[in-house]
Amino acid sequence: MKKQMLFGVIFFMAFSILSSQEKGKQYNIRTIAFYNLENLYDTINDETINDEASPMMELKSNKSKVYWQKINNMASVIAQIGAEKANTGPSIIGVSEIENLSVLEDLVKSEHLSKMDYGIIHYDSPDKRGIDVALLYQKRYFKPVYHEAINPNIYRDGYKVYTRDQLLVSGYLDDELIHVIVNHWPSRSGGEAKSRPSREKAAYQNTKIIEQVREKDPNAKILIMGDFNDDPTNSSFKNVLKTQGKKEDVTENDIFNPYEEMHKKGYNTLGYRDNINLFDMVLISEPLLNKGENDFSTYKMFKAMIFNQRFLTGRTGQYKGYPFRSFADGGFTGGYSDHYPVYIYLIKERK
Repeated sequence: MKKQMLFGVIFFMAFSILSSQEKGKQYNIRTIAFYNLENLYDTINDETINDEASPMMELKSNKSKVYWQKINNMASVIAQIGAEKANTGPSIIGVSEIENLSVLEDLVKSEHLSKMDYGIIHYDSPDKRGIDVALLYQKRYFKPVYHEAINPNIYRDGYKVYTRDQLLVSGYLDDELIHVIVNHWPSRSGGEAKSRPSREKAAYQNTKIIEQVREKDPNAKILIMGDFNDDPTNSSFKNVLKTQGKKEDVTENDIFNPYEEMHKKGYNTLGYRDNINLFDMVLISEPLLNKGENDFSTYKMFKAMIFNQRFLTGRTGQYKGYPFRSFADGGFTGGYSDHYPVYIYLIKERK
């Protein structure tokens, strides 16, 4: 809790310093976020996927009531992410662990989000459990011009791993072209070491997508977000994506990971069996990085955050101190997700 309070104080001071240095200037503030929605399944049995094993389908009763409460809970959180400074929900938010387009349509039509007029970009992925990634965007701020789903084609022990696609979306944030890659890399099922090659292959697929983007847009502003099932210091980031954790180390074509330093200081986005991890992140390419010159004539990242509000943290039982999950022990807890959302602020001086 002390770390959460300290994090908030530092963030407030950073904004205060910017304001005092740049008196008279006004800024557009756009929130870019990612949130693992923890098994956001509907209540309808889809015979083409293994949704019977989902916590929603395993409920013995009140499935419809639970579903709509889950929708309401997720929407209420999304509406709050970044709203303190941006005065609205995320301009762009990547999501994972959603079953289909239908649940996303219910989500954006909910009372918490309907006025923000979110668009949806979604593809059905080949994941055996039927879970996908997607992108939601406020239509007044972001105009997509291209999107595609790319499967990482991962094989383990000679068999294809039917995992989530990686979603590439290109479009204009106000008047600036940006590219977003939404990820949900393979889990640590079977152990971190045994499953590590699958995530390294997923990271390699990200490098190929980045190359594809840069062929057409050499100075591309790229945001890489997701539940990576790896910490910022794991080999998938440091050896494959070759991410940098310190601004001063970032050079042209590097990827900056603002969550690496947070991870080293003990911050987390999930916890399980006495282990805490920071699997959820938003990374940026060098053109989005403010290296201290305070030049915000174009969109630059101002701050990276974890939305770890107290109400999102379990207060009792075996998950005390961890994200307040939706499902446990075969039932619905009334909670939210087993992951905290993450987000960054992009800011630009108004002309």
